[in-house]
Amino acid sequence: MRIARFFYRKAIKWGIVENRDIRLLPADPYKKIQAGFKKIRLNQAKLLPPAIPTKIILVGLNYKSHAKELGMKIPKQPVIFLKPPSSVLAPRGKIIYPPGVKRLDYEAELAIVIKKQTRNISPAAVKKCILGYTCLNDVTARDLQKIDVQWIRAKSFDTFCPLGPWIETEINPSNLRIKTYLNGEIKQNSSTAGFIFKIDYLVSFISKIMTLYPGDIISTGTPPGVGPMKINDIVEIEIESIGRLKNRVG
Repeated sequence: MRIARFFYRKAIKWGIVENRDIRLLPADPYKKIQAGFKKIRLNQAKLLPPAIPTKIILVGLNYKSHAKELGMKIPKQPVIFLKPPSSVLAPRGKIIYPPGVKRLDYEAELAIVIKKQTRNISPAAVKKCILGYTCLNDVTARDLQKIDVQWIRAKSFDTFCPLGPWIETEINPSNLRIKTYLNGEIKQNSSTAGFIFKIDYLVSFISKIMTLYPGDIISTGTPPGVGPMKINDIVEIEIESIGRLKNRVG
């Protein structure tokens, strides 16, 4: 099931994507999902970020191949950091290239959308706390990341977290093909099978540090092949069984 959040007739709505249609939901999907009878055409809706997180938690160095690419040791525990909600960007929104930044990178990631308030849970209990999965581009000012001791500034500019196009609720995330296209050329091409820390472990680990709320995002790290973007570039993050998240750099 693909759950979309979108703007239609001057209102923000939720719906289930069915081929080229969206079947409207009477309430947000964190409660009972019960589709109504009314449909609209998908091309009549302006897709919005499919979650409204209180926080976005990201995992660094979660692919062995990416750690090797960077010449870094495999972490013994997840390396986590945050992006603010103000960094979230809709599908087809413009990634703003900040003045003074010398290198702006794409990073394709599989993102988890939390379904309900979650705190201090075991790996075995994680599945019932997840609404679904979506695509995320962890846009990074790479030159600033190298200057700073921590990563907050490099990761947190407005528009640095493209998210979407929707939430897929019915997939197995353990072996999904994940790709980045830059102006139509494949730059990243890997699989979530390469995770160092699997999803059940990650969500449990993070839930023992901070309470998670409906709509919160946990992003699971990027595979090898990260690289720079320029103004007017088109970047697309594609994840098997979910879809493509497309944005332009401006």
